[in-house]
Amino acid sequence: MTDVTVVVVAKECLPGKVKTRLTPALTPEGAARVASAALADTIATVRALPASRRVLLYDGVVLPEGTEDFDVLHQVSGGLDERLGAMFDAMTGPTLLVGMDTPQAAPEHLAPVFEDPERDAWFGPADDGGFWSLYLREPDGALLRGVPMSQDDTGAVQLARLTEAGLSVGSLPGVLDVDTVADAEQVAALAPGSRFAAAFRAEVGTAGTAAAGSAGSLTAGPAAAGSAPAHHDTTMTGGAR
Repeated sequence: MTDVTVVVVAKECLPGKVKTRLTPALTPEGAARVASAALADTIATVRALPASRRVLLYDGVVLPEGTEDFDVLHQVSGGLDERLGAMFDAMTGPTLLVGMDTPQAAPEHLAPVFEDPERDAWFGPADDGGFWSLYLREPDGALLRGVPMSQDDTGAVQLARLTEAGLSVGSLPGVLDVDTVADAEQVAALAPGSRFAAAFRAEVGTAGTAAAGSAGSLTAGPAAAGSAPAHHDTTMTGGAR
């Protein structure tokens, strides 16, 4: 066990509040079930890490399964940069932040942090230009406040903030986070045995049965991906949510 606190940033998986860009291909209820499965995979990964403490940075009321022994820190008001900054300021030792939109991320993706926790920072880039994980040996919320979240350059700006502060930054593997149906298809293929993949396959099957005989498709194209309004989730990834 290492003296590292792992924090999962998450929100309650309620219909219409999470994974809105998976609709209308999936129902809001189906999208919420897929989001819940992604969070469950993330929690399982975090539980497998040799952390000294586990924290749920949460926006919601009903806690997800598997977090009974996590400390719960409720998100403050404000933009995501403010919420993440407040979390890091509340930590007193080395802290690893993990988002909930990368269910394919396994313990080995985060192993470098635990192999070299004395490094100033570890940064996990997301394929859409954001980031899915961030480690700070000496937590400082000022390193995140003011970073524009949910943009194509979020990751680049955050990484520059770290390096300009003089930190030695290690790189974690880049991964794809789930925003659209096309993303979900790719991630389900990457982690076919995951809870996320099972939930997504079930919802696609349900939606496909309901849409039988129509011209609708569950393959995300411009119309499917753009039909839902932009939504800013509790993730650190790029693009409109």
